[in-house]
Amino acid sequence: MKIVSYNVNGLRAALKKDLLTWLKEENPDIVCFQETKSQPDQIDHQLFSDLGYTNHYWHSAEKKGYSGVATYSKTAATSTMIGMSNKKYDIEGRVLLTEFKDFALLNCYFPSGSSSEERHAFKLDFLKDFEKWFSKIRKKYKEVIVLGDYNVVHGDLDIHNPTRKDKPSGFRPEERAWMDKWFSKHLHDSFRILHPEKQEFSWWSYRAGSRDRNKGWRIDYISVSDGLKNKVIGLEHRKDAKHSDHCAVVLGLK
Repeated sequence: MKIVSYNVNGLRAALKKDLLTWLKEENPDIVCFQETKSQPDQIDHQLFSDLGYTNHYWHSAEKKGYSGVATYSKTAATSTMIGMSNKKYDIEGRVLLTEFKDFALLNCYFPSGSSSEERHAFKLDFLKDFEKWFSKIRKKYKEVIVLGDYNVVHGDLDIHNPTRKDKPSGFRPEERAWMDKWFSKHLHDSFRILHPEKQEFSWWSYRAGSRDRNKGWRIDYISVSDGLKNKVIGLEHRKDAKHSDHCAVVLGLK
């Protein structure tokens, strides 16, 4: 099975950049988009159906052109859950659960705190409340995958300049401590299962040719539960997928 996680920074914009051709060639079983910046009725779903993705599930933000996640699958989900039952976050379209035969899949777009200290505080609240919510729903599902844009750098290997002193949101000690706890208490980082010491990134600033110079951050993760840990056979950052300031993250499971 192949699963793709991709922050497209606007699904309509990515489609104009030939996203469908890339998707056809990649041919995953499930593709999860973050930051769709769209409502379902703004997308021609037949374009995806023609590629075999006859099932689509959405959690859009109330605010038009903002945030949002969507999951497209070749196999229908057996159940879905939209949001965390917390209006504070759910109005921003950040969490979507789809249940399949062998696992539950959470497609998530964690808040960015880069715009202001107020949004950073909002992000910290989200991290705390998401973990509490996840701990409760985790009891319902034997195996779980939580993927998407976490908007947090975990380790020093996950950023090109770990010695920077300004500590922007996304690279602050309190966020990274949360990630330490997440990967020690709850799930496993698929990339680090296979590549404990490798440096790769999933996001690059549009400024100063950062992508070409590979000056990036790894903030997009695919986390898996214990029973899936030994089934991970591939985790790739497709830097050649240039429909966004992020790249696609591709998980292979046996």
